[in-house]
Amino acid sequence: MRLATLPDGTPDGRLHLVSRDNRRCAPSQTARTLQAALDDWARLEPGLRAEQEALDTGGGQPFDPSRALAPLPRAWQWLDASAFDTHGELMARAFGMDPAPRDRPLMYQGLSDRFLSGTEDVALPSEDDGIDFEGEFGVICDAVPMGATPAQAAAHIRLLVQINDWSLRTIAPVEMKTGFGWVQAKPACSVAPVAVTPDELGPAWHDARVHLPLVIDWNGRPFGAASGGEMAFGFDDLVAHAARTRQLVAGTIIGSGTVSNANHATVGSSCISEVRAIEMAGTGQIATPFMAFGDRVRMEAKTADGQPLFGPIDQRIVRA
Repeated sequence: MRLATLPDGTPDGRLHLVSRDNRRCAPSQTARTLQAALDDWARLEPGLRAEQEALDTGGGQPFDPSRALAPLPRAWQWLDASAFDTHGELMARAFGMDPAPRDRPLMYQGLSDRFLSGTEDVALPSEDDGIDFEGEFGVICDAVPMGATPAQAAAHIRLLVQINDWSLRTIAPVEMKTGFGWVQAKPACSVAPVAVTPDELGPAWHDARVHLPLVIDWNGRPFGAASGGEMAFGFDDLVAHAARTRQLVAGTIIGSGTVSNANHATVGSSCISEVRAIEMAGTGQIATPFMAFGDRVRMEAKTADGQPLFGPIDQRIVRA
């Protein structure tokens, strides 16, 4: 299934099914919002799938991804991991830290009361804050019981999403040193317009990983196309890690962290900070600046045969 949320004047929008070519949509008659669907997924999923099948045979209305909100415009919980070893190693080098231990996932809890759409301008206060994008994949779960094993956790992964986890890099080291985690350094994330069930990826979804490249352009120039398949911990491990000492409410979103590959010299990167770390390691000097007001970033993962999947994130930075 493919699901999107269109504006209807309410904070949570109106849930729609989206055709498998991302060209048509129809409002769901099974659930009014995506959160309502997740709250009662086991009972409502058959009705949603029947609506998807009906839409795929024809009908509906044109789907304009630029009008869509984030699939979950606000969520009970947003947990972001750092599941790519290459990214962790490069960030440790960039911030002068010891490498993180590899026996457990890194994860923090971020802002979840608002998720930006994939096309709205991103308003931020200052270019001096080190504005950076971070291309990620993520999952949305229904309710996960405390102590779920990775295999059990995998059964609660209902939807996959594509995320831009905005970061303010100048602020991050200051907040990291407090030992209390990020607040100012992590503004609202952006989410691509379409959330998909894992079966939409076919063989590209296995080992609880998205084995597809996330293609990123910055100001119209190619920046990276790293694959989501190199996660050191799969999403099943990340969900189980988050649920070890607490239940996860339906609608919990968990991110992969910045998609990063060992062959970054060939495929590029998914955030500016990684490129700056590579430059510093190679030449001792940083050549790539962070983002400026007016800059645009576009990111999109498509199916193996080039068909649309989540739709694009395509946003401009503006002064708040």
